[in-house]
Amino acid sequence: MFNLVLVVIQLVVTLVVGIYFYRQLKQQKKNTPAVRREGAKEMEKLNRMRGIHLSEPLAERVRPENFKDIIGQEDGIKSLKAILCGANPQHVLIYGPPGIGKTCAARLVLEAAKKSKGTPFLKDAPFIEMDATCVRFDERAIADPLIGSVHDPIYQGAGPLGVQGIPQPKPGAVSKAHGGVLFLDEIGELHPIQMNKLLKVLEDRKVMFESAYYVPDDNAVPKYIHEVFKKGMPADFRLVGATTRSPNEISPALRSRCMEIFFRALTPEEIATIALGAAQRAGYDMAQEEAETIGRYAACGRDAVNIVQMCAGLAQLEERREITAADVSWVVQSGHYAARPSQQADLTARVGAIHGLAVFGSHQGALLDIEAVSTPGTGEVIVTGIVEEEELGQEGHRMRRKSTARGSAENVKTLLAELGFPLGERNLHINFPGGAPVDGPSAGVAMAVVAVSALTGQKIDGCCAVTGEISVQGQVKAVGGVPEKLEAARLAGIRRVFIPAENDMETLHTMGMEVRCVTELRQVLEEMLLPVTVEDAAAEDCIPAST
Repeated sequence: MFNLVLVVIQLVVTLVVGIYFYRQLKQQKKNTPAVRREGAKEMEKLNRMRGIHLSEPLAERVRPENFKDIIGQEDGIKSLKAILCGANPQHVLIYGPPGIGKTCAARLVLEAAKKSKGTPFLKDAPFIEMDATCVRFDERAIADPLIGSVHDPIYQGAGPLGVQGIPQPKPGAVSKAHGGVLFLDEIGELHPIQMNKLLKVLEDRKVMFESAYYVPDDNAVPKYIHEVFKKGMPADFRLVGATTRSPNEISPALRSRCMEIFFRALTPEEIATIALGAAQRAGYDMAQEEAETIGRYAACGRDAVNIVQMCAGLAQLEERREITAADVSWVVQSGHYAARPSQQADLTARVGAIHGLAVFGSHQGALLDIEAVSTPGTGEVIVTGIVEEEELGQEGHRMRRKSTARGSAENVKTLLAELGFPLGERNLHINFPGGAPVDGPSAGVAMAVVAVSALTGQKIDGCCAVTGEISVQGQVKAVGGVPEKLEAARLAGIRRVFIPAENDMETLHTMGMEVRCVTELRQVLEEMLLPVTVEDAAAEDCIPAST
């Protein structure tokens, strides 16, 4: 009797389950035509969208296709090739302003690396490009397009494996770049959590995944998923990170794992060349004068292309094939582009005026005019201009540090007395005109020379420029950014530059001007200060030069 009851119960359960699945199957068959019709409709819509093409943007048409198309970055490209081409490619960070060709250079160098002797890159090595400002991730590790994630069965869309309770590892960009290059633009903007994960991947060259749903002994789990959870997802690539930030703003842990190279800002002449090429590819004629105007206003190659694009639009409205000066002027004015200050040096000898050298922004050299005036007073040294100060410490305990430029001025005051130029009843006013922020000790020697000039009435050779830190004992100390400073001096027309002897390198003497390496301030004073004439002595109220 009991067995009969069990059989009846089993029959009833089987009948109920059968009816349920029959209805589900029937409903699915009923819905299938509707799903197919909807799918066909959407596919037709997608094909229509794919059949519509706008004209290719000018920025894409002028994108460099070979190394000669990348203007002004010969040294940076050479460094990048040295790092990536060969048998032992390294991770690399590229510093430089936007719109100068960092991404295109990295892509082209990988293609060159594939053809280099002994390279580990295969011919199909991938180039995966990501923007660090757009990398979004879930702190619960649900989604991570950079490192990768695990799609657990509880999440919607887990698929057939998810129905069986099997977690599925999803590769991120680091694994997609396996065997190739991962180009991470604006790497300085990467979230700290992502940065730490990336550092771990760079160290291990693989990505390890975890999931509470993974059962190592489950035979239903596919073999490849077992391999991923036990040994990790391969991620052996070379990182090329690009940033517009300065090195001190980048994670020291990342910098220690990477080689570092610098792409420089483009000169107005180089930007003019880009503008001419863009106009030519757009099918418009443009005179050299208009291209030079664009070079004075555009900050980078991307700006130049945008200006040319808008000028071409104006010409097209009037059915012209030539970009005129009026077109360029209107675009510059309407776009509120600021003109670059002229860096051409005044080579005349003047009293109390000297050419210093500085580095600003993305390692851009600049000529820095410094002026000084001596007036009756109480022996005070005044420094004006935008002379920065720095705050140190954390919230709740801030300490303000005096600018090293102001510190240099105090060194100069002490040094003047030692050299025989005591201020006495004179005030010395040193000014940094032009509105550029000034900090760092590299203006020390220039400040000392211009101070002596103002006190003695001796003119300073306008064909010279100087950089270097000054000590209270008159020694010239090493400073940073000397190659960039020398390049700025060369472009400004300077003929002779004084630099600290500690910064001397052979390559600095091949830049087309005389480079003098000095160790003491007296050497600079002897060569930069011109003798006082009778007319100068009568015109200037000054103290005699020390013997």
